[in-house]
Amino acid sequence: MMSRRRLLQYAASASALAATGAIPGAIAHAFADEPGKRVIPWKNWSGGQSCTPSVRIAPSDEAELAKIVTGSATPVRAVGAGHSFSGLVPTEGTLLSLDRMSGLVSADPAAGRATFKAGTRLGATGALLADNGLALDNMPDINKQTIAGAISTATHGTGSDIGSLSTFVAGMRLMTASGNALDIDAAKTPDLHQAARVSLGALGIVTETTLSARPLYKLKRRTWTAPVEEMLEAAPELWTKHRNFEFYYIPYSGMTIGIVNDLTDEAETPEPVNEDDDGLRQLQQLQDWLGWAPSARRWVIQTILGGMEPEERVDFSHKTLSTERNVRFNEMEYHLPREAGPQALREIIAAIEDNNIEVFFPIEFRTVAPDDIWLSPFYKRESCSIAVHRYHEKDYTPYFTAIEPIFRKHEGRPHWGKLHTLKAEDFASLYPKWRDFLEMRETLDPEGKFLNPHLRHVFGVAS
Repeated sequence: MMSRRRLLQYAASASALAATGAIPGAIAHAFADEPGKRVIPWKNWSGGQSCTPSVRIAPSDEAELAKIVTGSATPVRAVGAGHSFSGLVPTEGTLLSLDRMSGLVSADPAAGRATFKAGTRLGATGALLADNGLALDNMPDINKQTIAGAISTATHGTGSDIGSLSTFVAGMRLMTASGNALDIDAAKTPDLHQAARVSLGALGIVTETTLSARPLYKLKRRTWTAPVEEMLEAAPELWTKHRNFEFYYIPYSGMTIGIVNDLTDEAETPEPVNEDDDGLRQLQQLQDWLGWAPSARRWVIQTILGGMEPEERVDFSHKTLSTERNVRFNEMEYHLPREAGPQALREIIAAIEDNNIEVFFPIEFRTVAPDDIWLSPFYKRESCSIAVHRYHEKDYTPYFTAIEPIFRKHEGRPHWGKLHTLKAEDFASLYPKWRDFLEMRETLDPEGKFLNPHLRHVFGVAS
């Protein structure tokens, strides 16, 4: 018969697991002597990455986190929201959730800054900042990630003059392998600041971030359709003229959907029904029905898109820049020199359609401003980002294997959270500050406490 104390511990554990996907440290240790204790497997959002850690745990503060980092099974990896497609998270050691270390710490509208606990989801930051008359300068396409996970992988939105979310970081706190929390900013720790803003979780566990913000603002979002060559020819003018510009190419259609956002003082318009998921399912049906007849498939899609009128929407920035994505996928995204983007996309389209590769997800094209962060894919070059997606139930390997050489040919740097096949020697040639980062990592974590198999492969560190 289970004791009353044990029953209460079990109930608390189940409640915490339902809320955060991880068991709080104090409760997890109460079960250490439980015979045949069940280990809880983990999968990322797409199901493409998985592991069975020996410990899944959700600390509530830095003191508890320090004990975990110094005393728990290694490798220690933070899970964020599980929206990375690469192998950044899987570990047989300790899987950390920062869901219990989330929320707004402080906001300073006069200084244009706000401090968040690292487990805060991006989707929650908009309303929290808006309550203080503030907003981030940009948002990514998906806002489900934690702040720590987003900045650690250089997650970005679109805008030729706007950097990734990592460029918004004015300071942070980092729990290192020794159990000490470091305060990091550009003035006091300049090199560590440049390394930690995109660190892949290899320097330690981010616990707080201070982000630069601006006064709350509204955007007018305009969506329209155009033939792909027309869009590609106009792209340089569009990314120069508009605050935010992106477009999607629909495979086997010859057509694109363009999106621009610009500042406005106009009144907000009603939020439209999100039909993106329904549109994806319709494209999937067309692939299933007409995959054998590309010309028929092209005619149907062109007929549908050709009848679409441009659409406009006005709302606050955090509501117009991010979109709900409920159809799961795996993704490869590379960041190329901006001038190479249009030609690279032409080659990708030809590779898909000349070889009748089975794909229905649109291909995404965005722009990002340069920065000087050591491991940022946008390090000191104006970039465009091209992303390809594969339905989560399908093997992505043949598709991504056909496309990746095109990215490599155009000197692309992969998104750290997306799928790629690069090795340490490849990164060494792509990143001028690569060796500096490796030295910083070795100094902060000489035993490799935060290195899972994927990161050992990326950094060229022996097991």
